[in-house]
Amino acid sequence: MAMNVGRTGENDVMVDMNTTPLIDVMLVMLVMLIITIPIQTHGVKLDMPQTPPRLIDPPPAVNLGVDFDGTITWNGAPVSMAQLDTYFAREAERGDDQDEIHVSPNRLAKYNTVAMILADAQRRGVTKIGISNTSDYLQ
Repeated sequence: MAMNVGRTGENDVMVDMNTTPLIDVMLVMLVMLIITIPIQTHGVKLDMPQTPPRLIDPPPAVNLGVDFDGTITWNGAPVSMAQLDTYFAREAERGDDQDEIHVSPNRLAKYNTVAMILADAQRRGVTKIGISNTSDYLQ
């Protein structure tokens, strides 16, 4: 750093640029560069399996349909609410080995019917139940 010793007058304008902030910024950038470069060169070595994993067969699923007029189907066969209640009781007795039940309501089906089916399944202890999307929604 240079120092101006030979001043001629008090009101003279200083023509030299102050380089202290420039040097400070350059030093900070240099430190950041030194810190970040080793992080970028580190790699994580992974030993991936050479054989593809075996695919597990999906568990069997029951398609429970609800039509617009309130007709309930269990895998395509029409059932009454009493029969549906016995099917739910049978599935609940199986415990953790229950089949998945996919409820597929028609887009014009009444909410009350679908809600009664879901409430009956919950009351009987069916845990693997869900509402599945049908192609009717996409058109």
